[in-house]
Amino acid sequence: MKDNVAEEHLYLAFSHQYRDSIFPLHTSISLFLLSYCDCKLFKVFLVPTGEDVGDQCVTKSLAGDLEVHLISRCQLPVVVQSCTLPAVVVKGDRFCRAGLSVVLRHIIQKTFEADPSKKDVLELLGFKKTCLKACAEVSQWTRLCEISIPLAVERFLTASPEHCQTIPPDILLLERKLGEPVRVHNDDKIRRQKLQQQKADAKAAVPVLGEEATEELKSGEVHEHPPSSLELSVAFSKLLAQEAPAAINREAPHIRRTKTSDLPLLDHVFAEGLYFTVADLVLLPCIHQFLVSSKKQGKNLVNLPLISSWYQRVQEVPGVKKAAGKCNMELLQLPEVMSAPEEQLQDSPSVPDELEEDNEDSHFVGGPRPTMTKLMENGIEAKFSPHPCPSWTLDWTSLPSAVSPGEGKMSKDRALRKQQQLNNLVAAVTRLAKPGDLIVDFCSGGGHVGIVLAYMMPSCQVVLIENKELSLIRAKDRSDELGLNNIWFIQANLDYFNGTFNIGVALHACGVATDMVIEHCLRARAAFVISPCCYGFIQNTVKFKYPRSHQFKEILSYKEHMVLCRFADQTAVQLPPERRLIGKQCMGLVDLDRAWAAEEHNYSVQVISMEPESCSPKNNMFVGIPT
Repeated sequence: MKDNVAEEHLYLAFSHQYRDSIFPLHTSISLFLLSYCDCKLFKVFLVPTGEDVGDQCVTKSLAGDLEVHLISRCQLPVVVQSCTLPAVVVKGDRFCRAGLSVVLRHIIQKTFEADPSKKDVLELLGFKKTCLKACAEVSQWTRLCEISIPLAVERFLTASPEHCQTIPPDILLLERKLGEPVRVHNDDKIRRQKLQQQKADAKAAVPVLGEEATEELKSGEVHEHPPSSLELSVAFSKLLAQEAPAAINREAPHIRRTKTSDLPLLDHVFAEGLYFTVADLVLLPCIHQFLVSSKKQGKNLVNLPLISSWYQRVQEVPGVKKAAGKCNMELLQLPEVMSAPEEQLQDSPSVPDELEEDNEDSHFVGGPRPTMTKLMENGIEAKFSPHPCPSWTLDWTSLPSAVSPGEGKMSKDRALRKQQQLNNLVAAVTRLAKPGDLIVDFCSGGGHVGIVLAYMMPSCQVVLIENKELSLIRAKDRSDELGLNNIWFIQANLDYFNGTFNIGVALHACGVATDMVIEHCLRARAAFVISPCCYGFIQNTVKFKYPRSHQFKEILSYKEHMVLCRFADQTAVQLPPERRLIGKQCMGLVDLDRAWAAEEHNYSVQVISMEPESCSPKNNMFVGIPT
């Protein structure tokens, strides 16, 4: 165990207690993970969301040796007050981690750093340590685990009896996800073992089942009840730090010759597939509360056989029952649930369209000219406002090296282009900012924009928001080198920032992130200076539908708008000039749609080309001011 670890404070929201959980469920999930990891590295504070709550009624439900303190929201560190809880801050520091997934991943990493023998804890982050790393706005799976399921269960528990007769749609979506085939890294070997096991099991069953089984074996149609014993063996051998099960003798020649496309797919053992991850620990307290409530109401779980099996299976994971005991969670022992008859399933509630994956074909044949012509016929063309200060530039040679983007890991040419991009954004922000303003650098990366702004405008406060931890740590290191005291750092997805501010800025916010930044600025009535990027990643999400503006919606369909987005990415310098020109026009049209959408909220918005245009293939810039 490592000593001298800086004290970190974990802040959790507290609204009420119900049965064996603290609400909101994000708090119960965080406490459950601390118990599972046996982590005592954090000083835990509960932050009441309503009236003051006495210590006694809170601590009764908390596990044994976990000390919890109450604190009012006005007593929170300033950087935390702008965030949705849970949040973690090193005592006295300006670096905050906020949002359920970010906080849980941090708890796991710190637990392992303090005690490297806890490799099972680190394994919770999954393959390449990416479990729940993608933000909820672009990952349906993260959104389901982090937001949708906890909210659905909270609503289910507080609904009137007539409104909790049906299973919440998000629970049904999880049931369906658990029935989808599993893809894991390097799964070819496991799938061949599964095929060999299926053949062996079917052959052994022939004397009992007779000719019908023989015909199935010949045709290759081998039926089973997922998950098979092989998947279970693979999953639990990893949990128990054992060798994975060996192949059944040696693979037969016909097994080795089988095409990968003809191999049987793998079935779910845990939430993300074969292996136990932090996603299971997020879902367990939620599904537990749902099942307890359903049982009390006498509900039949016939429509949720996979969730019921998963719930039982998770309890067999070493450490889960112990953690549940610490948190006073009385886990249920459910009878084996068989799938409902098909006619009964037809009468069961279905997953609403808004929760379905957007499967609309976004791959198109043909170019953007028909779409551009359609807009031109309606009087719409890409248009750019003149640059207000095209020759303005920072004197980079006189600035400390830690201010310059060249201090990061990039080539000299790229550093020069980055300086040129920063000249454009800093010039625009300088024209808008007043002493005392709070400026938020969204999607800040390594802090190229925010650090320059904090250094050049010491009378303003600057907040950097980024979901990639290493990038934000690099930014903080540069800030510490400069001795800046007007800058804060928040590692979070954008949705977890809810503070007020005066100016929002973003350099190359990727895809939908540009629209998320604009939405934050509109909500705060803040001015914005934004350079978009990765137009090809734009797609409909739960919160954002395209086109954005009324004018574009009246003319273009979603598919037609996606044509513009795909071709707006065709601006790389290696492409022929004519193709780059079309790409620039498509960029202009996509951004014109965004600008008009913002103007519907009483903003004045200009779309400007950065100077020089060669500073980036993605050289558009919005400047928006509330009117």
